[in-house]
Amino acid sequence: MTIEAPETRIVDSYRIACDGGEAGLGHPRVWLQIPHEVGFVECPYCDCKFIHRDFTDEAA
Repeated sequence: MTIEAPETRIVDSYRIACDGGEAGLGHPRVWLQIPHEVGFVECPYCDCKFIHRDFTDEAA
């Protein structure tokens, strides 16, 4: 059995919301703050990684 890799999204804002997508099959909406020092944050529910556009080379 293989596990699918978490999704990675490039975003323009340092504060983003994640609800897991997939309409009603996601998770409760959470607001996440991307630290300016590292440039990315991972959702605690679905492990989606949000990378700020300015950090695409460093955080990927």
